[in-house]
Amino acid sequence: MNKQTTDVEEILQKKGVKPTAVRMNVLNFLLDQEKAVSLKDIESVLSRMDRSSIFRTLKSFEEHKLIHSIDDGTGMTKYAVCAEGCNCELEDLHYHFYCISCEKTFCLMDHPISTIELPKNFKMIHANMVIKGLCDKCNK
Repeated sequence: MNKQTTDVEEILQKKGVKPTAVRMNVLNFLLDQEKAVSLKDIESVLSRMDRSSIFRTLKSFEEHKLIHSIDDGTGMTKYAVCAEGCNCELEDLHYHFYCISCEKTFCLMDHPISTIELPKNFKMIHANMVIKGLCDKCNK
């Protein structure tokens, strides 16, 4: 068993997720990405895996706070691995950047979404902040 396989197993076990072959392959793929990816992106690379198994794996990862989903306005949900120590609480929310040229979505982990004062009896459950523009490669 190689080092990366052991690392993926450890990550899954720390989050309380049983390390099956599908889960390990999906997490391995997600960890290799520099951008958020869609179910379609994952399916195209892991084409031998059943689509519903991949989708169930993503939902399980979300429930166990291993990944977070992003609505970047494209109509296709994107997924990215949570940062170390993230519990998907309100204080863990961060901005995302969508490149209008290459259509990639990036997590801006160093830019947390600031809390705002809501009207009385309002309760924030989730916030989705997406900045749209050109990424560094498309802006050259």
